[in-house]
Amino acid sequence: ADVGYYGFEPDIVANYISASSRKLGYVRVTVDLMLEDVNNITVVEHHMPLLRDAIVEILSQEPEEKIKSLTGREEIRQKCIDRVKTLLQQETGKDIVRDVLFTKYLYH
Repeated sequence: ADVGYYGFEPDIVANYISASSRKLGYVRVTVDLMLEDVNNITVVEHHMPLLRDAIVEILSQEPEEKIKSLTGREEIRQKCIDRVKTLLQQETGKDIVRDVLFTKYLYH
């Protein structure tokens, strides 16, 4: 089977509370899913609201230190992979996603 890619449009933007707790920060991420089979793109499109919500939830619960560090960013990406794979497994009964890629990652 041919590997497929599906990009989230628009970018995912989530707020997080900064360490000082007085100001709100935000993270903007461009997410692409690497799919086991290019034929699963329509399945992913159908479940996009569920997947987007899960990623926003993960990002918004992370502390500022994790958002701004390279190791933290990788931990967040791993959480997103696990969550997306679990959700799609529950919804479809198949392993659809091979990887979650952050192709752009900006924070403020």
